[in-house]
Parts: sequence; structure tokens; C-alpha cells
Amino acid sequence: MEAQKYEEASSPRKEYIGRLLTVILFSVLSAAGFGFSIYLFYVANSIYMIFLAIFFTMLSLFAGFFNIYASIWYFRSYFYTGFLKKITDGLKPMGTPPKVALVMPIYNEDPEMVEKNLRSLWKMDYPKGKLEIFVADDSTERSYMERIEASCKRLGVTFVHRSERKGYKAGAINNIVYNYTDAPFFAVFDADERLTDTNFLKDLLPYFQDRKLAYVQTEKRYAKGTFFSDCVDIFDAFFFKFIQPARALDNTAIFAGSCGVIKRSAFLEIGGFPEYIIEDTFFSFESDMHGFKSLYVQNVYALGRPVRSFTELAKMQWRYNYGDTQFISYYFQRKGYKKRKTPFSVPNYITHGLGLNYISIFLILFTVASIGITFTAVPFAHIDIFHFLQTNTIQLDLELLGFFAFTLSLLTPALLTRIYFKSWSKGLMVFLLNYALAFVRTKAAIATAINRNPGIHWNKLKYAGFSGNVLSSLRNTGAEVAFASLMFALAYFAFGQSNIAGGIWLSWYGFLYMLTTAFLYKYG
Repeated sequence: MEAQKYEEASSPRKEYIGRLLTVILFSVLSAAGFGFSIYLFYVANSIYMIFLAIFFTMLSLFAGFFNIYASIWYFRSYFYTGFLKKITDGLKPMGTPPKVALVMPIYNEDPEMVEKNLRSLWKMDYPKGKLEIFVADDSTERSYMERIEASCKRLGVTFVHRSERKGYKAGAINNIVYNYTDAPFFAVFDADERLTDTNFLKDLLPYFQDRKLAYVQTEKRYAKGTFFSDCVDIFDAFFFKFIQPARALDNTAIFAGSCGVIKRSAFLEIGGFPEYIIEDTFFSFESDMHGFKSLYVQNVYALGRPVRSFTELAKMQWRYNYGDTQFISYYFQRKGYKKRKTPFSVPNYITHGLGLNYISIFLILFTVASIGITFTAVPFAHIDIFHFLQTNTIQLDLELLGFFAFTLSLLTPALLTRIYFKSWSKGLMVFLLNYALAFVRTKAAIATAINRNPGIHWNKLKYAGFSGNVLSSLRNTGAEVAFASLMFALAYFAFGQSNIAGGIWLSWYGFLYMLTTAFLYKYG
């Protein structure tokens, strides 16, 4: 089996203690940030300082909540293996195999890749007479459409083309399930996903002995590629390694859009996929609303194509953040959601909708707060180099404490990456990508709020073996360049005022926000 297996960090006891210590660490860091906020109130001697203290306190409270909740997800995911084993051990052998439809939605995809991955689906270890494959094609490129249709004829795959792309991917899948198949179960695979474990259906279908189960989701990963694409794989793996298992304990596991099986009767009762840009999140919530169960199996059965460029990653993140912002509005407007599961059900949905927004908008707001703190009149903001180097005056300065508490909480992915993926460098890259994508995500959230979706209009500047263009990179990331330039200018001014701590702080932020331009230049 080609699936990428979960690597145990250590013995179960050490693993448990390590995760518990992570919760404590996040709690301490959050408390440190809040303590710094209290200190700002203590030294406030003007309306400006009071406003700044209120602003920083609000940010600290929200950041603390998300950081602690993320650590709780990480801790609770430890228990999922035992939870799933109990369910698996109670299953009976599957009887007569039911008919299953495999649906591959495509939109202007590489015809060669599509044919290759369709061939992999036919290798499924399942009675061929009980298997049907559909390509739900919304392509606008006629040459692509014709080549893919020809491939489908050769492979015995049903090709369905829609001239109007109504409802995005959700509309394409709904069209197949409602109009072209009566199979009691169907699975979704994206066009870039190649089946690597042919036991997919044999492993997952027995779980549907639970009549209330609506879908089973599996772990999604990318195939091995470059250093950058492998970092993106880890970037997404945190969700599937830690968040999905913890959510599954509360029956709020997300159907992740592909590599999962759905029961048709439940699908119809739910009303199909809600036709939003991230249909999977909305469908998962509606499944829970209708009283169905969900399950997550932490095995990899298919590998997606590696993310080849920073532009591709930025577009993915734009889509996720735009859709998550839509979801949080939908969630609060949806009437009748009963808090009937566990104490974590409601915060699971809220944090999912706000998660990427928090990571992006809060990074920027913390940076703005840092500017205000750097240029206040509080005594600790002005430490010249001579006092800084004298050990008898060096203290755990609260300005530095506030900075390091927040930074260390974001550097935690680097430590977890080292533990679970054996790489410090990739962990650091995961941390840096959050800053590089901060403005992209924020602009997506704003676009949702004003009901617009201008999207990302960057030109793909490079693929492996080609240099990027500096001027194009700067032009495409104008907002990030302007913000980073402001940080460097203010840092220069702070150094000129002998404010060493503030100058270092703002220079660090300037470097982080210039990463968008640097990554676009390097990775295209």
C-alpha cells in the first residue's frame, strides 16, 4: 500500500504526556499575552494608552481561545485510534457488495492526468459489475473536453458535460447523483487524485452497518514532490492528523470534498451538496443538522498531485477562506441547530469557520498593535544598547514577553513537524507560510463580506527550473510590500530613538510580510 502512514512520535505514555504538556504550554503562552495586556492597563497614562490596552486585550483573549482550543484538538486526537478500533472490531463481514458510483468532477483539467487517474479507479478491488465511474465535466476548454470524453469512451466511463457551471463542484456532483445513478453509495475523487490503495471500498463500506452513518471520510495527502510541495502537504496534514480525529469524536468530522464515501439515501434526505464554493463543509454541517453520523478513517487511499507553485497554494487558501467566511455566516443564520452532541460540537463549527480568518486577520492586527506598543511612552519600550547588554538590568521585559509569547505559539507547528514528520526545516516553512498568506486570506474574507469574489489574479511566474521575475512579484504583492515597507521604516525610526527591542520587533514583522513576495518569486 502506498499510503503515507501516521508516525508514532514515541511510546503511548510519552505521547499522552507530550500532548498534555502542549495544552499547558499553550495555556501559559496565552496567559502571558493576557498578562501583558493587564500590564498595559497598569501603565496607561493617556486615552491613547487605554485604547491600546483594550485593543491588545481583545486580541489576546481571541488568540488565547484559538491557541488553547487548537492544543485541545491536538490532545483529544490522541484518543481517536482507540475510539475507531472499537467501532471496527464490532463490524460484521460485508454481505453482497452493493453498487457504488465513483464520481470525478473536473474543470479544465489536464486530460492525460485525468485518464491516468481514471485508470487507477478501475483497479479498485471491487466487483466490476457493481462499480460505475462518472466524469462530471464542467470544462470550458473545448480541446480538453473532447480529449477527456474520448478517454472516457476508451475506459468505459460515463462522461457528463454541463454547459453551465451552476453550483460549482457541488452542482456537478448533485447532477450525477440525482440524474445519472441509483447506486446506494457513491465516492468522490478529484481529478488530480490517484488511487493508491485498492481496498478503499472494501475497508469503508462495512462502516455503513450503522444506519445513521451518512459518510466516511479518509485522510487526504499529496504525493511526494519538491521541498515546497512537501511543506504544503504538511501544512494540510495538521488538519487531518489532529483536527479531524478530534472532531470525529464529536460527530463533526468534515467531509473533505473527496476520498470519502457517502450514502445516497442520506445525501438525498440532506438535500444534496449545498451549492457553495466549499460545498463539503456545508454538507457536513447539514448532515449533523439532520441527525446523521459521520466517521473519519485515518488512512490514505489516494494521493493528490503535489501543489506546484505558491500561486496555486494562494488560490487554494483564497477559496478556503472565502468559503469558511461564508460558512460562519450560514452557521449563525441556520435555525434549529441543537447542542445535542458534546460540549465541543458548537465550538468545532465556530472555530472551523473562523480559523483561517483568525490566523490571517489576527496576525495583521497583532502587528498593528505592536506598532502602537513600540511607540508608547511606557518605560520598557526604550532600552538602549548599553542598558540592554548589562545583565543587572536585563529583565523579562514585558514588551519582549508579549512578542515571544505570540511568536512561540505560532512556532509550535515547527516543533510538531519535527516530532511527526522528522523535519525542522519543513516545520519552519509551515510557520512562515502562515505569514506569507495572511493578506491573501484577509482579502478573501473582505471579499466575502462585501459579496465579491475577485479572486487571485497573479500570473504563474515559474515552475521548477525557471527564475521568477522580481518586478512581477513585487507588483502582484503590492499590499504586502507596502505593509512590510512600513514596518521597516518604523523599525528604522525606532532604532534611531534607541528603542532596540521595538526596532527588532518591527523588523521581524517586516521580514515576515515580505515572504509573500519572496515565495512568489521563488516558487511562482
